[in-house]
Amino acid sequence: MAIEEQVLALVKEAIHERASDIFFLPKEKGYLIQLRTPKGLAPLKGVSFQNGQELLTWFKYAAQMDIAEKRRPQVGSMKLALEGKDYWLRLSSLGDYQGRESLVIRLIYALSQSRYFFPEQLEDLARFCQRRGLIITSGPTGSGKTTTMYELAKRLSQTKMVMTIEDPVEVYEGSFLQTQINPVAGISYLSLLKAALRHRPDVLIIGEIRDSETAHLAVDAALSGHLVLATVHAKSTFQTISRLESLGVLENELVNCLTAVSYQRLLPGKQGIACLLDLAGPDLLKKVLLQTDRGDFHNWADNLAQLLKEGIIDETTASQFSQG
Repeated sequence: MAIEEQVLALVKEAIHERASDIFFLPKEKGYLIQLRTPKGLAPLKGVSFQNGQELLTWFKYAAQMDIAEKRRPQVGSMKLALEGKDYWLRLSSLGDYQGRESLVIRLIYALSQSRYFFPEQLEDLARFCQRRGLIITSGPTGSGKTTTMYELAKRLSQTKMVMTIEDPVEVYEGSFLQTQINPVAGISYLSLLKAALRHRPDVLIIGEIRDSETAHLAVDAALSGHLVLATVHAKSTFQTISRLESLGVLENELVNCLTAVSYQRLLPGKQGIACLLDLAGPDLLKKVLLQTDRGDFHNWADNLAQLLKEGIIDETTASQFSQG
């Protein structure tokens, strides 16, 4: 089978399983290909070193990455047409201590494919987006944070100027002004954020708050009257606040700029995969910010219990996601 045919078959299988990531991991006798699905990490198949390298080279070339560089970290993105639909893939490559290259591919699904167990949660979040300030979407890798953020921003783009700062651009959206960091060219999150504020967007999307500088600039933008949508890796709704504080953001700054925090996970249900949110609005956040012991969630446990009672999820899923 030709390499391109293998690629298409592999991605098709990942999409069928609703996988968020495809892993190419070097092992003793070849490459192990794994999928991260809503049920967890699962092996797909093993291939030889030669076949694995051919697959990696195909993906890297398509994503405009340096195919000769196999040790240093690289990132890239690409669009793949499959069965009449376009899928965006985000790639990250890295060599291990033996110089063997690994590759992780994030699958970005179209906005129209997102489903929510409680659609009213998304509508509540959309109403918060009519205000100014900072709205954070949190959760682990593969929880659909970017998809939710884009869906909200796409609604706003009908009447507002939306600008994104990403690393890299994960999915093309024609109604946004999308920018991407480029360390080789000296274009960092910091420099793009400063430029963005001069570009006068109504809505600013920050792909991920990952360091103190980005956190402070996001807060400054929110305090200056912009609506800022951003993602953070955090283990729960209220621990998202602690994560921002660990990056040096002051409590009084959060009181004045934090509009909403949403924690989310993709759960397997009887009708397929859907997203469950735990949402905290401005009034609740102001109370929580003043508390020493904040806990983790607003009504995550209650929503899980309701889904279980109605037979939408099973006991295994409820137990697996009970802690977020």
